Amino acid sequence: MNDLYTQAMTVFLGFFAIMNPIANTAVFAGLVGDKTRAEQVKIAAKALVITFCVILCFSVLGKAIFQLFGITLSALRVTGGILVFLVGYHMLNGQGSKLHSSESHDDSDVAVSPLAVPLLAGPGTIATAMNYSSSGEMSGILITIFVFALLCFITFFCFIFSANILKVIGKAGLSIVTRLMGLILAVIGTQMIIIGVTAVANGLA
Repeated sequence: MNDLYTQAMTVFLGFFAIMNPIANTAVFAGLVGDKTRAEQVKIAAKALVITFCVILCFSVLGKAIFQLFGITLSALRVTGGILVFLVGYHMLNGQGSKLHSSESHDDSDVAVSPLAVPLLAGPGTIATAMNYSSSGEMSGILITIFVFALLCFITFFCFIFSANILKVIGKAGLSIVTRLMGLILAVIGTQMIIIGVTAVANGLA
C-alpha cells in the first residue's frame, strides 16, 4: 500500500510540475477573459476533457502511436513550440490569433488549441504519461490515468475561478495580462523548439 501511495504521489508531482495548472490558469484568463462565465466554463470543460483523452490514449497506446506514424517526440516538441509561439506573438501584439478570434465559427476552438494541445497535453505531459505507464503493468497505467484525471479536475476549478480575478483587474488589466501571457507563451514555444532541435542534434551527433 505504501508503494502505491508513493508511486501515486510521484506521478502527481511529476504531472503537476509539467502541466503547471497555476501558470496555465493565467494563460486561460488571458485567452478567454473577455468571454462570459458560461462560455469560460464550456471552454474549460472541453479543454480538460480533450486533454484527458489525449493523455489516456498515450498512456495506453503511446509507443504504438509513435511507431505507427513514424514520428518522434522531438518532432512533436518543435511543431507544438511553433504553434505556441505564434499564438503568443499575436497576444503580445494585442491581436487575436485565428485560433481564438471571434471570427471563428466555434468560440470553443481555443479549447482544442492552444489550451488542450499543446499547452496542457503537450510533449512534456505526453512524455511523462508514457514514462509512468511504460512498465506495462496494469497498476502503473491505472495510477497514471487516475492521478491525471484528478489533476484535470483541479485545473478545471482553477480555470473557473480565474473569472473572479478578471472582475477585479478589469479590461485594462486584462489587456496587460493578455500581453504578459503572450510573452510567456512565446518564450514557452521557443523553449519547446530549442529542446526539440537540441534532441535531434544530439541524436545526429
